[in-house]
Amino acid sequence: MPDLLLELRSEEIPARMQRKAAGDLKKMVTDALVDAGLTYEGAREYWTPRRLTLDIRGLTARSADIKEEKKGPSVSAPQGAIDGFLRGAGLTSIDQAIVKTDPKKGDFYVAYLEKPGRAAEEIIADVMPGIIRAFPWPKSMRSGFASMPKGSGYGGIEGKGMESLRWVRPLQSIVCTFGPEHDEVQVIPFEIDGIVASNVTYGHRFHAPDAITVKRFDDYVTNLERAKVILDAERRKDMILHDARDIAFANGLELVEDEGLLEEVSGLVEWPQVLLGTFEEDYLSIPAEIIRLTIKTNQKCFVVRPQGETDKLSNHFILISNIQATDGGREIMHGNGKVVRARLSDALHFWKRDQGDLPDLDTLQASAAKFDLDLKKPLDQRMAKLDALNVTFHAKLGTQGERVTRIRELAKVLAPMVGADAAVVDRAVVLAKADLRTEAVGEFPELQGAMGRKYALLQGENTSVAAAIEDHWKPNGPSDRLPEDKVGLTIALADKLDTLVGFWAIDEKPTGSKDPYALRRAALGVVRMILEKGIRLPIATIAKDADLLSFFHDRLKVYLRDQGARHDIIDAVLTPEADDLLMVARKAEALTAFITSEDGLNLLAGTKRATQLLAAEEKKGTVVADGVSEALLKLDAEKALFAAIQSASKSAAEAVASEDFRSAMQALSTLRGPVDTFFEDVLVNDEDAAIRANRLALLKAIREATATVADFSKITG
Repeated sequence: MPDLLLELRSEEIPARMQRKAAGDLKKMVTDALVDAGLTYEGAREYWTPRRLTLDIRGLTARSADIKEEKKGPSVSAPQGAIDGFLRGAGLTSIDQAIVKTDPKKGDFYVAYLEKPGRAAEEIIADVMPGIIRAFPWPKSMRSGFASMPKGSGYGGIEGKGMESLRWVRPLQSIVCTFGPEHDEVQVIPFEIDGIVASNVTYGHRFHAPDAITVKRFDDYVTNLERAKVILDAERRKDMILHDARDIAFANGLELVEDEGLLEEVSGLVEWPQVLLGTFEEDYLSIPAEIIRLTIKTNQKCFVVRPQGETDKLSNHFILISNIQATDGGREIMHGNGKVVRARLSDALHFWKRDQGDLPDLDTLQASAAKFDLDLKKPLDQRMAKLDALNVTFHAKLGTQGERVTRIRELAKVLAPMVGADAAVVDRAVVLAKADLRTEAVGEFPELQGAMGRKYALLQGENTSVAAAIEDHWKPNGPSDRLPEDKVGLTIALADKLDTLVGFWAIDEKPTGSKDPYALRRAALGVVRMILEKGIRLPIATIAKDADLLSFFHDRLKVYLRDQGARHDIIDAVLTPEADDLLMVARKAEALTAFITSEDGLNLLAGTKRATQLLAAEEKKGTVVADGVSEALLKLDAEKALFAAIQSASKSAAEAVASEDFRSAMQALSTLRGPVDTFFEDVLVNDEDAAIRANRLALLKAIREATATVADFSKITG
């Protein structure tokens, strides 16, 4: 079966966009081909800074013929309806239709349509221009002659104005070849804004700028590598990582690994060359966090440390070049070293200013008294300054100082729930935002918390206070670590809950895909801390808003689904008023284990049968009694079921009260046999109305017994 090779080559694509763009290309192309009736055996996407590539293997050469039956109007329908049917079916006369007879609907017209299949080449040429024009770049631009105003032209290309192609950077060439593995391939020459797809691409911008003619994917990869282009991004990452480790080790150093930076630099080069740069040791007086961020942010370089060290850095750095220099990279290392020194010089200036930046004491006394601060200590000074200068958090939510006051009050409530020392928590809260006034954090926002921790340790604060100052920003995402101890955990919860409650109060909630204040991330962080640290926190008493509680429920569902929980099980244990998220998660875990057992599956079937019968009766308006009359229990099966329900309900309720949900499930499992026997031996719809009503009450008792732990009616299967 034929294979398809597609390459879209442009000017440099921002590294952060490349991986997603390649995935989008794969999805858009394969979806379009499948929708057009083609199938394929496999597809893989690739990307470099200057190209998106798609390799599709085993693509069918032609879509299948389609035979379709199109139902039309009644033979007695008005002429207008018949004419519309003819147009829709592509018929010229009603004589081309067949008359069918239906016992209920009578005679009606049917058209049998045959649509011949299309060649894959035709389909590809048809769908590709639309895919390229509709490509979902976060940011894009117009370029080339086609972007000229309408009515103008140059070099045979007509200006299309605003209708011209938008692409992330100017699109330069397209490769599109198609053919079997061992036969000649053909070019599918579709055109977009004067760029015609061909079998010609180009290698490295500097090392191999000449045109390269390619056929299929394997020789395409080989030719690119000869032209100093490594197509596979994962291979580029692996080369960079291992070469960086090796060059560090050879110099008695150890690479400080950074997955995010590795992903980025692999998207900046097509032919990675790893080099070792250096700077003066004097700059090592700057905190390691600042050095690392300075070198990473401004130069996209890795820092290294002496082997065996964890907190100390070396005055060397690893840089990744896209050029294989003839001088072994000496000029490149020298140039990067000059820039790194300049950046570190700025960072050193910020660090010294932060240490010596003493505010006017007279203007800070009121703020210091408000927070009970000691103005002899740097962090206290900065907190007082933060409050005195009325630094705004949000126009409708007040200043950072006012926010700290709110967090402080909330943290007092949360501390006993988390099990943290209230006095230590309070001290950490009033210092937590102080480093926002440092120039280092002003230049590198990523350092917020880390600088506060460093200052806290320098001024002799409790180590838990220092750790909490750094950790109260965490977690910043689903993969970020949680605060390390209970003090930091308490403040992190208070910080995120204050943010959520505040923005809900001013009606600044996330809408659709828009979430400018990262409130979904904050709520997910709260959920993670509650569940992963085992915290019993009544969300509703703090949120005080049903809509915000529902928002937490949505984040809880996302978290549990990511952990492998089934959506129906989550729905079965999550009630609208549930505010103990930890209990919900534990119920879901116990229910998952239960319904995958034989007893659980059988009880689920019996319970669903009972609830369906009840639902049908209740839909008719039947009022089912709450209690069961033992005097009306005539058969052994219903007597046994009633006794089992009483025993299981009592045991399950006791287990739920002690939060032993597995035991509660085990208690309910004793209902399996009596329920099965009941439905085998007992007719619910007895001729005696009183007996019938009593048996319905017995079914209701089954539903209520299982409802002590979950709503079984919401479980599929």
